[in-house]
Amino acid sequence: MNIFRFAGDMTHLISILVLLLKIYATKSCSGISLKTQELYALVFLTRYLDLFTDFISVYNTVMKLVFIASSLAIVWCMRMHRAVRRTYDKELDTFRHYFLIAACFVLSLILNEKFTFQEIFWAFSIYLEAVAILPQLVLLQRSGNVDNLTGQYVFFLGAYRAFYILNWIYRYITEPHFSRWIACVSGIVQTALYADFFYYYFIR
Repeated sequence: MNIFRFAGDMTHLISILVLLLKIYATKSCSGISLKTQELYALVFLTRYLDLFTDFISVYNTVMKLVFIASSLAIVWCMRMHRAVRRTYDKELDTFRHYFLIAACFVLSLILNEKFTFQEIFWAFSIYLEAVAILPQLVLLQRSGNVDNLTGQYVFFLGAYRAFYILNWIYRYITEPHFSRWIACVSGIVQTALYADFFYYYFIR
């Protein structure tokens, strides 16, 4: 593991902790897109199918379990917790995320590194993660009001992807057989989606 991968994992973890802090400390999910959280839960569930077949390291396994558990916990709180679910901005969170799921699945059947069950769902998770933030960005644009914790959550998510791009560049230079082009292209697309948010975040 290199420093860019580790920094990416830590900023991703921080983004989740910030979101959980907002939900549990304020008993509110105002400004948070449930649809984006559902997409992330689906991303982790489909990406980490190798939990049942491959062991890489304790660190790797723990991080996978943390991401799956935390994403499912966030969705549960927003849907089921009595106090939290009353604060959900359902009228603003109207992005049709089912179209993203369908489009990413079709794309994963066409563009994948190997036509196997696990590789298709890995590609699907990569494509879906690239666009999963869209409902959140649309909700923030419609609300016109971003509280501090929500802004930090989105910022750390964007930073996570930026570090992963540096990780892929580093691995391309140092590893002769590195060929995760699907992840590289999708990561660049995902980071580009954050560009407008980053601009206004730093201006503010």
